[in-house]
Amino acid sequence: MDMSLFFALCWLVSTGKLLAQHTFDPLTYVDPLIGSSNGGNVFAGATLPYGMAKAVADTNSSSNQGGFTMDGSQVTGFSMMHDSGTGGNPSLGNFALFPYTDCAGGDVNRCVFPKRSRAEFGGFDSNTVVAKPGTFGITLDSGIQAKMTTTQHVSLFKFTFPPSADGGQSGQPLILQDLTDLSDSRQDNASVTVDPKTGRITGTARFLPSFGTGSFVLHFCTDFRGADILDSGVFVNSRASTAVKTLAISRSINGYPLPGGAFVRFRSGAGPILARTATSFISTARACQHAEKEIPEFNFTAVSDAATEAWRAKMRPIRVSTQGVNASMVTTFYSGIYRTMISPQNYTGENPLWSSSEPYFDSFYCIWDLFRSQLPFLTITDPTAVTAMIRSLIDTYRHVGWLPDCRMSLNKGFTQGGSNADVVLADAYVKGLNGGINWHDGYAAVVKDAEVEPYDWCCEGRGGLDSWKSVGYIPVQDFDHKGFGTMTRSISRTLEYAYNDFCISQMAARLGKTHDQHKYRESSGNWQNLFKDGLNSLWWNGTETGFQGFFQPRFRNKTWGYQDPLKCSNLDKSSVCALETSGAETFESSIWEYGFFVPHDQATLITLYGGPAAFTSRLAYLHAHNIAHIGNEPSFLTVFQHHYAARPGLSAVQSHRHIRAGFQPTRPGGLPGNDDSGAMGAFAALAMLGLFPNAGQDVYLITPPFFAHANITSPVTGRTARIVNANFDPAYRRVYIQSATLNGRAYTKSWVDHSFFTEGKELVLVLGSAESDWGTRVDDLPPSLGSYGGFEGGRGVTKRTGELEGWRGV
Repeated sequence: MDMSLFFALCWLVSTGKLLAQHTFDPLTYVDPLIGSSNGGNVFAGATLPYGMAKAVADTNSSSNQGGFTMDGSQVTGFSMMHDSGTGGNPSLGNFALFPYTDCAGGDVNRCVFPKRSRAEFGGFDSNTVVAKPGTFGITLDSGIQAKMTTTQHVSLFKFTFPPSADGGQSGQPLILQDLTDLSDSRQDNASVTVDPKTGRITGTARFLPSFGTGSFVLHFCTDFRGADILDSGVFVNSRASTAVKTLAISRSINGYPLPGGAFVRFRSGAGPILARTATSFISTARACQHAEKEIPEFNFTAVSDAATEAWRAKMRPIRVSTQGVNASMVTTFYSGIYRTMISPQNYTGENPLWSSSEPYFDSFYCIWDLFRSQLPFLTITDPTAVTAMIRSLIDTYRHVGWLPDCRMSLNKGFTQGGSNADVVLADAYVKGLNGGINWHDGYAAVVKDAEVEPYDWCCEGRGGLDSWKSVGYIPVQDFDHKGFGTMTRSISRTLEYAYNDFCISQMAARLGKTHDQHKYRESSGNWQNLFKDGLNSLWWNGTETGFQGFFQPRFRNKTWGYQDPLKCSNLDKSSVCALETSGAETFESSIWEYGFFVPHDQATLITLYGGPAAFTSRLAYLHAHNIAHIGNEPSFLTVFQHHYAARPGLSAVQSHRHIRAGFQPTRPGGLPGNDDSGAMGAFAALAMLGLFPNAGQDVYLITPPFFAHANITSPVTGRTARIVNANFDPAYRRVYIQSATLNGRAYTKSWVDHSFFTEGKELVLVLGSAESDWGTRVDDLPPSLGSYGGFEGGRGVTKRTGELEGWRGV
């Protein structure tokens, strides 16, 4: 954060002038601890929006990808770099601090230094945990209270020590800083130095990314204030010395990272001790510069207040009516929004890999997840940030050669499916984002994804392009001599490649590239080549599901393979469905669920499935029988795809069911799956706003908001879009739209475009307790590449067949 802005915010907060202008405070409804157990994997600590510094207590949980958990595990340290909501290995958590009130007998060797061992001293009562946007606090069972806050690159910790057993002052506090990370990935030749006069600790280490290839070097700089220094030194394994001030350390002994680091001990009678620590991917000198520039005064209250106000400013443009609504709904909504702005992280100026004047964002975990909800949500609420992210993605293409599908800690992450950065760029382009984006280079990047196969497509581009172009799908057991990756996911990759190509065709059309437009539009229909008509789906006990026609794997000679359509579903607890070499032909989802992933041509898919009534019945069955998993991103759009079969009311019912069942402001659970860097939070926020995007297209599907009204002010145009439920029912018995007006005129379409937000339009919805004919005419259905057919009299299903089995009523 610019320091002049920082001090201005501090003054405005202290005088009350800023808050006086805005009596509604969205931060009242933000709980960062939602998802801090039960696999939510959220980062619950202190940070700025998209901030690089992320300070929190780290625990020794088996599910500590975000650092802190509330699952009964113990604190092993306090670190200042994290990601949020990720799967895979724990991420970052580098250079943790750990405090002791003293070392028994005044002997530093009687303090416990290794991370595994010191967890014994990291117990805490969950009732002592306080998490708010911009701050985090916890009290250990030892009585040590730790509070933390951040600027963009710097974390400020405040450690308050308990009085001694006789009621006097505390002993001789010691604070160590180690050279580990959350996943114990440190490599050889880490180093640390402590200045005996100032107590400044600086160090460098090489680590591994959590879901990708390569490695990265990170540097840190830590200073202390609040007490006089008694002595300092370094530790190796379980032994320490005050005589040695510099340490270089190897990777490991017996396969585990050798503990090592430095410490500073303070004189007895110490009050609160402040630790200011900054990190940099450039150098220790740069880390120290960040520290001195961003937090020169060690003023914890001022830094904390400014961080909180930065969050308030980001979230204030989204305002909903809380009247009559259970507060839990409002908390779910705003907490979801909060999590959308934790990552990706703005590392601009911290990229040592190339020199560029463009922004650099990191921690895209992963675009396969983010393209569906998080980035489209930010395109509405924070288009300036998304513009910077798009510029960063394109600049990565310029210097690395490819758009990333996943990227973290300066490294290439693993590709989960198609080249879904193509969807992200298309989504931004069709919605008019500009702000310095070089769309010529952006288009060249997506075309390269479609035309050039990388040697190693584990981490960029698309594999199997020869087969894609010659037979029109990715074959199971494909022969690919040009590039190499895991030979799995043939179905999901085919479906994603098809949609990636459609997104390219949209960009080509708007850029006047007619030949490309038709070329990629044609290949976007390749998904049909894996549809096997007449194929049954049976439950594992042999019972018919009652539906026929499913996607299936296919060999290069055009003969069929077989995968049970229920394999990898929410009900399948035994199959391997990720990136393992033995993985399935669908990624993290079943053929049943992926069978709806044709976002650009729902009309043709509906015809293949037997018409709108059969499509509705199949989609309802997917959800009613828990085949879909709302805790994973492929399920998101399926909640709202009833719109395409002229049943928008059923989308509203599905949305209410999933939000109320899967997203609750319970601490520390509350999420149906890991947050995936805010994708879950964005899904909840968009569903509750009542405008869900078909990402990659200029389409938002309308359902009633969960509030009487919702206002979204565009940060770019300053205009406020407004959605109103004219007869809102807080008990949610009335969730079916009977009629609507847009800017005062009757509106019958079941969708709006992005101009709704940028031009500040008003959508008024009249609700009822039963389905109506609103949004059911073929002319009112969302756009589709193919033509809608099978609708009665130009309308949707007038006979209400295909109800939501077992889900009647709300």
